[in-house]
Order: sequence, then C-alpha cells, then structure tokens
Amino acid sequence: MMTKTPTVLGLACLLLLGGCNQAEHEKPEEHPKLEATTPFREDTAVTKEYVCQIHAIRHIEVRALERGYLQNIFVDEGQMVKQGQPMFKIMPNIYQAELAKAQAEASTMNIEYLNTKALADKKIVSTNELALAKAKLDKALADVKLMETHLNFTDINAPFDGIMDHLQARNGSLLDEGDLLTTLSDISKLWVYFNVPEAEYLDFKSHKQGNAPVQVQLRMANGQVFNQTGVIETIEADFDNSAGNIEFRATFPNPDKLLRHGETGTILMAKPYPNAMLIPQKATFEIMDKTYVYVITPEGKLEQRLIHIENELPHLFIIKDGLKDDDKVLLEGLRKVHAGEDVDIELKSPEKVRSELELYTE
Repeated sequence: MMTKTPTVLGLACLLLLGGCNQAEHEKPEEHPKLEATTPFREDTAVTKEYVCQIHAIRHIEVRALERGYLQNIFVDEGQMVKQGQPMFKIMPNIYQAELAKAQAEASTMNIEYLNTKALADKKIVSTNELALAKAKLDKALADVKLMETHLNFTDINAPFDGIMDHLQARNGSLLDEGDLLTTLSDISKLWVYFNVPEAEYLDFKSHKQGNAPVQVQLRMANGQVFNQTGVIETIEADFDNSAGNIEFRATFPNPDKLLRHGETGTILMAKPYPNAMLIPQKATFEIMDKTYVYVITPEGKLEQRLIHIENELPHLFIIKDGLKDDDKVLLEGLRKVHAGEDVDIELKSPEKVRSELELYTE
C-alpha cells in the first residue's frame, strides 16, 4: 500500500496541471487597446508659394531730346528726385540763336501784316493779299513756338518722383537725339509678377468671391516677409502653352522705399478652406498610391476605408471625401492590425489630438 502513494500523488498533480492549462486556453483573448479619434472641422487655409519678379510701378529711360553737348548734370546715381526737379542740361546756344532768328522773322511778318491790313481797309489791296500776309505771320509765330520747344528740350527735368539708376553720360559728352542718360524708377508702389499653373488658376477663379480683392504676402530674398500686404489686380489674357502657366500681377505699397525695381522674392497666396474636415496625417497609410485609414465599426472591428485628400497642412490632411464627421479613425498601431480585426480603443477628443500635434510641431 505504501508503494502506491507516490503514483497516486503524481496522477493528481498531472490532472491539476492539465486543468490549469485548459483554463488558460479557454480564457478569452484580449484585444489591443489603441488610440482613435474622430475627424474635426475648422476654417483653415493652405499657403501656396510662387517665385516672383518685382518691378517699379513706373520705370522709364531718360533720354536726350536734342542733339548737343551735355552741359550740366544736377543729380547723382541712386538719388531720389522730385517731379519737375532739373536733372540734365544740354548746351542751349544753338537753340537760343534759332529762337532769336524765328522771333525776328515773326516781327517782320507782323509788320507786313499790319501794313497790308491798313491798305486793305482803304481798299487799296485785295482781301487775298491780306489773307496771304496773315498766313505768313501765322507761320512765323508757329516757327517761334517750335524753336521755344527745342530750347525747352535742352532742360531735362524729372517727369515724376523716383530714384535714379546709373549715369550713362558725363559732362561734356556729345549727345545725339535719343541717347540714354539714365533710368528713373517710381518705387512708391510695386508691381509683382508671378506665374500660376493652370490647375491652380482654375482653383483661384472658382474660389474667388465676386469682386473682393485677393490679398497676398511677399517673402523677400532674405527670408523675411515684407511688412506690406499686396492685392492681386490683373491676370494676363493668355496662357504660356510651353510652361502651362499664366501670369498674375499683384500691387504692393512701398512707403519706406525698401524694395527696388528688379528684385526677386516669393509670393505667398493663401487658399481658403472654410469648414474643412481634418485628420492627423499619422492616421493614414498608402497602398498602391491610394490613401486609406482604419475606421472602427460599431461592432468594434476595423474597416479599411479609401479616402481622398484635398490638401495638406503641417501634420494634418484636409479630406475631400471618404469620411463622415462621426467616424472613429484609428491613430496608432496601423502596421500591427488588419481589416476585420477586433480592437479596443481609447477615443481621444479632436481638441486633445490637435493640441498634441501643435505641441509636437513646436
């Protein structure tokens, strides 16, 4: 009897261990608990960037209007000049002499006219002779006006307020009519030109609200944003078929004269998305160039859902379609789960998810 006791005890232990293992196998499998959230909505905008060329609102060449020697230069390179301010003077001697000659001829014609008129009043000469004398006087007076104009052209004054560029001639230079003296730029306002692709032009026109002006910003070459806001005023009539672009023009005030003609920069144009649906980018995954999310069904199962993205923001996607406002979207563990799988979720509010994304951005 004593020899059978260990055998009985061993059998009892085996039965006990088997029961424990069976209990463990029968224990229900625990599903992973993962974070999820719902899409959220807000008014937002996406900023598009376009390389641009900066032009003065008026940029002209200042040229000699008459032939002659350059007698005086009253301005210097890079100088701001006022409208009407003297800039150059061409030696006027020849034109003064020609004016004096024209004035003398006009005086002679005036005397002839007066004498002829006196004779015509006495019926001594015909009215035709009086008309001829009057015509000669009118021609002489016209010659005086012409010579006065030529003389005035020897004084070259600023046609508007602006800033001068390089001097192209020096005192004593012999100038021909039309020779370049300098250029003058009115930089009180700036015309900024930039090219927009065809698809973005169509988006711009479809989202533009009536005749309301569209405002833009300008990032300068040093990376800083210009302290004035511009307005898009014109769009060219035709597309450049070789590049698929169309040119826009924005006007910027330049009260401090900071920017100059010929500079470059980057136009920043915001495209508004009112009441846009947003989800975190980390909630998405791609298969064959298509974007998907995992949506948790009311039964707690994962559904793989195709979505279409309208645009993107830092850490966020703007959703075009594929989701509803009350859909629960999986945020983490996307590589560890599969469609149809049961999951337990910790549903986080959109506000908390957004605040965590902003903290991450900072």
